[in-house]
Amino acid sequence: METFGRHLVLEMWDCDREILNNAKRLREILRKAAEEAGATVIRVFCHEFNPKGVTGVALLAESHLTIHTWPEEGYAAADIFTCGQHTDPQLAVQYLISSLKAKDSTTFELKRGSMRTREVAQQSA
Repeated sequence: METFGRHLVLEMWDCDREILNNAKRLREILRKAAEEAGATVIRVFCHEFNPKGVTGVALLAESHLTIHTWPEEGYAAADIFTCGQHTDPQLAVQYLISSLKAKDSTTFELKRGSMRTREVAQQSA
């Protein structure tokens, strides 16, 4: 095994502000994004902040998917961490961007548990 998992960090700008402030809708989006990636959803829950914003978590058999929204700015940040060869977190990224109607986005990918990362860290110590 080259890595234990893939961890994608996603930033989305100019999203639909109403969706970003709708906890019920975001729960549906998180569930579907996880399913699109081929992950097994254990539980999805969201917390709605007053006056605005939502934090949501999809607990997956393969790890997790999270989102934090700032509706007043049209901005959302998401993390998608999956383990196993049967998942593709890029599919979750594509679904989130489309569902939130983001006009701009950036994605960074980390290989979690990589032996190469461990070697670099040990050499730096």
